[in-house]
Amino acid sequence: MTILLDLLRPVTDEELLRFSERNPGYQFERTSDGRLVVGPTGGESGRRSLKVAYQLETWNEHARLGMVFGSSTGFRLPDGSLLSPDASWMRRERWEALSREEREGFVPLCPDAVFEIRSPSQIVSEPREKMAAYIRNGAGIGVLINPSALTVEVYRPERKPERHDNPDRVALDPELPGCVLELGPVFEVLQAKPG
Repeated sequence: MTILLDLLRPVTDEELLRFSERNPGYQFERTSDGRLVVGPTGGESGRRSLKVAYQLETWNEHARLGMVFGSSTGFRLPDGSLLSPDASWMRRERWEALSREEREGFVPLCPDAVFEIRSPSQIVSEPREKMAAYIRNGAGIGVLINPSALTVEVYRPERKPERHDNPDRVALDPELPGCVLELGPVFEVLQAKPG
């Protein structure tokens, strides 16, 4: 379950980094109005985000167009929020324009492509609001995967989200040229061993 905390003052980047370091297994984010969002990362959600990041990295190794980031990367967006997508991608020239210090800390840019996987504890509006925030802050494409409903929603600036029901794959052109997200490994549910 995601927890939203209204604090007496906004949390600084340094405080957010310390919270994350002291509390492994939880994801800490800050909204544009300074609220702290805390959510645990469950096993299935972590496994699914890795499947997406792996596909993105495999595509990027061939395309050589940018940099791929995992779910632990925090991005400080222009509106002041600090979010960590489940997987993300940034064009190479934007990454290379950053200083060493900017690369080491929370990245002071919105990624060009963001991927979020809805966990069962989230109400549907929560990841949709994050997608809207990414697009408002400069992302060219956002992909929201809902494994329990077997749907994928693709967000782009100035367009309504495209909904795909139980797709085998979703092409992410033109923002990610030639990138096709295979949903079978992401939707797959591993059965627990009887015990």
